[in-house]
Amino acid sequence: MSRAGNTPDERSVRMVVTGASGNVGTSVVRALSEDPRVAAIVGAARRRPEWSCPKLDWACVDVAEDDLDPLVTGADVVIHLAWLFQPTHDPVTTWRVNVLGSIRVFEAVARTGVPALVYASSVGAYSPGPKHRLVGEDWPTHGWPGAAYPREKAYLERYLDGFEPRHPGVRVVRMRPGFLFKRESATQQRRLFAGPLLPGGLARRELIPLVPDVPGLRVQALHTEDAAAAYRLAALGDARGAFNLAAEPVLDAPVLAELLGARTVRMPAWVARAALAAAWRMHAVPASPGLFDAVLRLPLMSADRAGEELGWTPRYRATDAIGEFLTGLREGAGMATPPLAPRLPGGRLEELRTGVGSRP
Repeated sequence: MSRAGNTPDERSVRMVVTGASGNVGTSVVRALSEDPRVAAIVGAARRRPEWSCPKLDWACVDVAEDDLDPLVTGADVVIHLAWLFQPTHDPVTTWRVNVLGSIRVFEAVARTGVPALVYASSVGAYSPGPKHRLVGEDWPTHGWPGAAYPREKAYLERYLDGFEPRHPGVRVVRMRPGFLFKRESATQQRRLFAGPLLPGGLARRELIPLVPDVPGLRVQALHTEDAAAAYRLAALGDARGAFNLAAEPVLDAPVLAELLGARTVRMPAWVARAALAAAWRMHAVPASPGLFDAVLRLPLMSADRAGEELGWTPRYRATDAIGEFLTGLREGAGMATPPLAPRLPGGRLEELRTGVGSRP
């Protein structure tokens, strides 16, 4: 294995990917497995999946509790993707896993001498910003304090600000993608954000005549496979710093209405938020009103730096990614990994019984 410099030699690289069984992780390990420079991949997940791909070995690891030194020792690059989106009603649990678990990964990387760390940050780390122009990676990353997800992403940005000067020998890359979709993640994302009361069969053009047009609801998305390509380029190159990842077009009500063959209907933000807040308090949906507030304030990002320094260009348009997601929602799509399973034991009744947004 190569330790000379930051650019690995041909067929020499050992990768460790945390959160390898999720939406992004499955695409990242598949992209890495197809690269001839990668010799071996260790995919870390809390539960062992049935799915696999060439060069991949699974390791059952909880980043919040287990000894991480044996996992990362000897790695050339660690890609840290592990993240717990739920339970939104228990932010102490998500903080313990996401923030403290991530710090444990970062410190294990430094302690064992891993040369490179690629961390999955997010557009959610950014402070509120403009919706009609694009911002670069220098936009402030203080998040939105009203929701756990942006708070946690912003805190880890501050932690890495201190980590990098303390460990100059570690090449640190922070990936900041927009919303990530692929067909196989549709059922998981329905569970994480919409909950068990949303019938997947409703995701049909003929059943969605209207799209709410909420002021400020303009976001960026990309196909998960495109994000995975950027992770591969960052891991196997010599890049440092932050990279925004997004595809055209920006998603708003008119774009979605055109995609669905529907009409837009103006809806004040307070009406949409009040409905979501009531549903969240009743444990009918897992997505919190604080997360809705954060989404309304997300800036639009320029991905020029990823194109210039990584040589990254998305193959899919954002509308292609959303189209795949809707197809997967209708079909109940998934993969043979615990997070992406098309059906959990007990199905939707079990989701309701255990309290939507109350448990991981």
